[in-house]
Amino acid sequence: MQRYASRFNAVEINSSFYRPHRAQTYARWAQAVPAGFRFSVKMPKLITHEHRLRECETVLTTFLSQCTALGDKLGCLLVQLPPSLDYAPQVAERFFRALRNQYAGSVVLEPRHESWRQAQALLIEHHIAQVAADPSVISEGHLPGGWQGAHYWRLHGAPKIYHSAYSVEHLEGLAGRASASVAREIETWCIFDNTASGAAVRDALALQALVERNRAG
Repeated sequence: MQRYASRFNAVEINSSFYRPHRAQTYARWAQAVPAGFRFSVKMPKLITHEHRLRECETVLTTFLSQCTALGDKLGCLLVQLPPSLDYAPQVAERFFRALRNQYAGSVVLEPRHESWRQAQALLIEHHIAQVAADPSVISEGHLPGGWQGAHYWRLHGAPKIYHSAYSVEHLEGLAGRASASVAREIETWCIFDNTASGAAVRDALALQALVERNRAG
């Protein structure tokens, strides 16, 4: 973790999707990184894929009691939904209200069913940003949606998901969009998920260099 944090200022914890981590583990991670480092924590599949956002208040409370041990280094929560989960307004309203009753920080949603395009007003109401995913599986899902207080690009690799590296041209375009978000003082995240072939670190370093070049003018 310390070596990683010497090169980057953020990380997405994906393992929390598969298994819970104790509060002590999150606290230890927080102590291992510099003051400006931030964590994005993926919500457990028990909530998103098994409960499917229904009747999960107890599980949600447990998860939040664990990950909030990161303190001010908890940057945001990532809620990735299964492709089969369509938008049910009452279910979504109940879930996000329960979440907001317990957690006021940044939350980003990665929906993967086309019907979630209808959820923009609800996301804005609850200050939930919609992930800009690549490749996107829903219309306009490659653009930041929902609440515009945060922009969260999540890059899975294309054309071969989780494997393919991104071209220089793609990274230059992303660097321009991310730099524009930062200039507007929007909380900005760029997370590479193309980890299967080791492309994620290379792409992240290349993007970092391009953003720094943009900043230098």
